[in-house]
Amino acid sequence: MSKSLAGRVLRRAVKNTGGLAVAAAIGAGFCSALLLPSEAQAASCKSEPAPSIDWQDCNKASLVLQESQLESANLFSTDFSYTDLRNSNLSGANFEKATLIRSSLAGSKAEKANFTRVEGYRTVFSQISAPGASFNSAELQRADFTGADLTGADFEKAELGRANFTDATITGVGFPMANLARAQLHQAKFEGPLAFDGAFLFLTHIEGMDLSQATGLQQWQIDQACGDQNTKLPADLKAPANWPCASN
Repeated sequence: MSKSLAGRVLRRAVKNTGGLAVAAAIGAGFCSALLLPSEAQAASCKSEPAPSIDWQDCNKASLVLQESQLESANLFSTDFSYTDLRNSNLSGANFEKATLIRSSLAGSKAEKANFTRVEGYRTVFSQISAPGASFNSAELQRADFTGADLTGADFEKAELGRANFTDATITGVGFPMANLARAQLHQAKFEGPLAFDGAFLFLTHIEGMDLSQATGLQQWQIDQACGDQNTKLPADLKAPANWPCASN
């Protein structure tokens, strides 16, 4: 109940009963009720990791939380900066708007986890199993996805500058409107089409990649990317006369 509503009810009680003692008792009850949410939240933040736990807005920075069981947990806007979450169960967890700066989720299970709008500069996702996960609009500059299973993951509008996808499985991944500038895609593993609608591919490494089935690619994107003679493109696109990174 809001403070304004509590005040109106309190004033009505005073007027109708004429008893300040009654009104005081009612007011005390309302004050206690107003304090309960913050107290409950504080208690939840101090709880040990558990499936479906509510750690929304909690400070969990610089902790060792290896092998935590956090499946289906509510981790909305939680601060995990510099925290060790390696080999944890994060499947179905909601990390939306969480802070993951320089944290490690290496080797964790994160099937269909929600990483929408996370802040993940230099976050380690190596060897993570995250099929169907959402990284929509996430800040993931220099993130490490080495060896990760990202089958069917959504990276729409994600910031992936210099991200490393070496040996990652990216079958069915969508990168529409993503910033992949200088990202390492060329050693990723995938089958079938990848979606690049409106993606920024400035010096993105696509050497040797078979992008013949890719969707959304346009000539201006290819002209900025780093390919080579083994890069395969859709039939309506052509390799530039000189790839930007050919001499690097």
